Amino acid sequence: MFAYEFMCTAFVAAFLAALVCGPVGWFLVLRGQSFASHALSHVGFAGAAAALLWGEPAFLGFGLSAVLSGMGMGVASDRFVGRDVMIGLVLSLAMGTGALCLHFLTHSAGAATALLFGDILGIAPSSLYWLGALAIGCVMGLAVMSRPLLFASLQPEVAEAKGVNLRLLDVLFLALVGIASAMCSQITGVLLVFTLMVAPAAASLRLGFGPMQGMAAAFALALFEAWGGLCLSWLTDCPASFWIALLGSIVFAAANGIAHLRGR
Repeated sequence: MFAYEFMCTAFVAAFLAALVCGPVGWFLVLRGQSFASHALSHVGFAGAAAALLWGEPAFLGFGLSAVLSGMGMGVASDRFVGRDVMIGLVLSLAMGTGALCLHFLTHSAGAATALLFGDILGIAPSSLYWLGALAIGCVMGLAVMSRPLLFASLQPEVAEAKGVNLRLLDVLFLALVGIASAMCSQITGVLLVFTLMVAPAAASLRLGFGPMQGMAAAFALALFEAWGGLCLSWLTDCPASFWIALLGSIVFAAANGIAHLRGR
């Protein structure tokens, strides 16, 4: 398996995505913003489809649209009472826009399919440099804002009274979520970004770990799911995204069962 360059590239890409998705997803679930990651992945899909239509790299379009949309959601977070309604409308509009772009994208059907369902085995080795730079930047950015972000997530009223800028934190954090979604989409595709971003983090929180241990556990579980999905895909010739989704469900179910037993 490791004798093939495309498999080695896939394993490295999966590691980089898990490195970002684990800690970012942990905060995402803690803050109750899981639906935002789902929406950003669909907005990114529309941007990627538009980029392909204009002859630009899909990853560039996905990243830019997801980051800008995340920042927009952060700015609008305290201006709209029905935030979930707003996100749902944006999600629907993004999918419609993506479908329109795909309608005119007759020359690259394979790229469109990869956007939706992922193509981790098709990642070019040169893309690892960009993925690595983004991963390092995301981890460093999250490390800088982790303490005020944790404070604002657990006690927002007290944090605001202490002078923490909640809106700025929300904007910066959702921008990180946009980058993480773009990286994750390379592996699972737009339709399953939710799996690698949320399932490991939700399992980690369900097990009751503290912040540092929880983020580390979320990273470890995301890595297990991504690498396990690759290995099972190699053995069974089924898509890696299917195995990643299945492993994510199994891991969360196991964590939920353990937490239930502890509760007794």
